Amino acid sequence: MARIEFVGANTRGVDPDLVRAVEQRRGGRLLNLDRQLLHSPSITRGWNAYLGEIRTGGVLNGALRELVILQVALLNRAPYEFAQHAPVALDEGVTQTQIDALAEWRGSNLFSPTQRDVFAYAEAMTLGVQVPDEVFANVRRHFSDREVVELTATVAAYNMVSRFLEALQIETEDTD
Repeated sequence: MARIEFVGANTRGVDPDLVRAVEQRRGGRLLNLDRQLLHSPSITRGWNAYLGEIRTGGVLNGALRELVILQVALLNRAPYEFAQHAPVALDEGVTQTQIDALAEWRGSNLFSPTQRDVFAYAEAMTLGVQVPDEVFANVRRHFSDREVVELTATVAAYNMVSRFLEALQIETEDTD
């Protein structure tokens, strides 16, 4: 159970335009995450804009983006984040077999050299914060400056998401 009460679309004092903006990005619904964020309209606005750009405003390959998000969720033990992004990953062309093997990516032959270098980068960012030069050089050889920035922002953003979810103990929608 979440540590603070959820805010609904019809809660007194909630900006209906803000709710509509979040719902539009979410395909017409509010997630439990959104129902926590709505306690702070300014944070909700910024979050919605930033995560919207991370997900749809870049040139980074969608399958790779979603694999990285899933990896961050695994590393941070954030099941809500994983549950939300597994279907998106499938829509982006990631296979269920790859999703199932992600936790053991080092021992799996299901991932390309590029994916492996990205996983090492995301792991370094998530668990160690400082990225060793060799890990960065391995990622850098695959991507343009823009893609490196987008990859780095994606890992950083979804570390933020998982920390928010876990600190407030936000559960998936089907467990409320």
